[in-house]
Amino acid sequence: MLLGIDLGTGSVKAALLETDGSIVRQSSARYKVATPQANWAESNLADWWVAVEKAVRETVTDHSVNYSAKVQAIGLSGQMHGLVLCTADGEALRPAILWADTRSSPELAAYRSLSKEQRQTLANPLTTGMAGPSLLWLKRHETATYHAADWALQPKDWLRLRLCGEAASEPSDASATLLYDLFADNWAFEIIAALGLRKELLPRLIPSGAVAGYLSAEAAKELGLPAGLPVAAGAADTAAAMLGSGLLKPGVMQLTIGSGAQIVVAKNNALADPKLITHLYRAAAPRRYYAMAALQNAGVALEWQRKILGLTWPEVYQEAWAVPAGCEGLSFLPYLTGERTPHLNPQARGAWVGLGLVHQRGHLARAALEGVAFSIREALAALEQAGNQATELRLAGGGTLEPGWRQLLADVLERPLLISSIADASARGAALLAGIALGIYQDAFETLSLAPKTQAVIEPEPNPALKEAWLRFRSLYPRLN
Repeated sequence: MLLGIDLGTGSVKAALLETDGSIVRQSSARYKVATPQANWAESNLADWWVAVEKAVRETVTDHSVNYSAKVQAIGLSGQMHGLVLCTADGEALRPAILWADTRSSPELAAYRSLSKEQRQTLANPLTTGMAGPSLLWLKRHETATYHAADWALQPKDWLRLRLCGEAASEPSDASATLLYDLFADNWAFEIIAALGLRKELLPRLIPSGAVAGYLSAEAAKELGLPAGLPVAAGAADTAAAMLGSGLLKPGVMQLTIGSGAQIVVAKNNALADPKLITHLYRAAAPRRYYAMAALQNAGVALEWQRKILGLTWPEVYQEAWAVPAGCEGLSFLPYLTGERTPHLNPQARGAWVGLGLVHQRGHLARAALEGVAFSIREALAALEQAGNQATELRLAGGGTLEPGWRQLLADVLERPLLISSIADASARGAALLAGIALGIYQDAFETLSLAPKTQAVIEPEPNPALKEAWLRFRSLYPRLN
């Protein structure tokens, strides 16, 4: 059996996979995202480890079957763009800076001072929350910590260091740091030097499906696993989810909704968006890529409104679906943490607009759902305008399970949605990478035969009130931001 661990933004998921691709057991554990100051988003690494220990133990522990002894290898997946400064043995020097963090906005000026040719090698828009700008911020504002660090790692790479004592990264995460030359397929050492950053902070790069180390005796004891298990390099969560969903060949787009939202499409070549509005990253397979429209405010904005309104999730949906489409003139801009695609504006902010005496709590809840859906529609349009077309659109992720929410997404996007049969595709993809590292599968493409099938198709239902609300939503951003 293969164990996949996905270190997400607000929770870690562990999945135990049979070599035929079926998930036998899975578990998750949550942790908090801290906002000690405005525009900051951080996590305590001790919380990550406690959650990993809990999720893994629950996954491999059963009174009737000793699943722990059946684990053959471990694969990893993790939230993208984050930054962990740590010592050589993985001791954190400060909390991790996460993708939703926008404090590094002033540091983007250093990137803009690079030559056009240098910026093109990054093949991505300049945005906050990525490791490069965050590292520049730390160099400027926490100089002693910056110089004390031995490694600057992505979240899942820190977890691997904690598991097996080996520091490494791989192309899918590295390509999302703004420190990676996508065309040279290596760290962008010329740009790193031009930015004045320490190149020795960045670990060696190995393939996603390669063995990066072996589970230490100490970590094995804490997780309830045998020592010496091979640990694969793994992949960024989106790349792992694409592998776990069987999405490696062009022709299909996939929308995944979690804390943020991503729309991805596989590519056979490194052809970047000419306007650098959408992203281009390495896939979890050699010489493969994917284009992505990335939104920071999906589940994170919906969870915020749920708490503000004092509702449970069943109450959110019950009250929201009792309100007519378009919310009787009420709109919601979901930009609570700035926004990436298509606005590339870390200073963007959210709002309910159009409030009147007619509006009740259910209107606020539905407007939030509609606003996130409209934001996804804008991002999808940007991805298609960059030359990325597909014959179908799949829907995946734990944030897309509610039937009414699925229908709203189909109605807003005005296209059929194919529902993926797997909610935890990133953890599944991580486990498949463990199988590749172990030699069970020859390569990533061999795993396509194990891909889960789509469960159903959600057909869009035309709604004039929703179309009017969409036009109203589009007019608000340029007027308010």
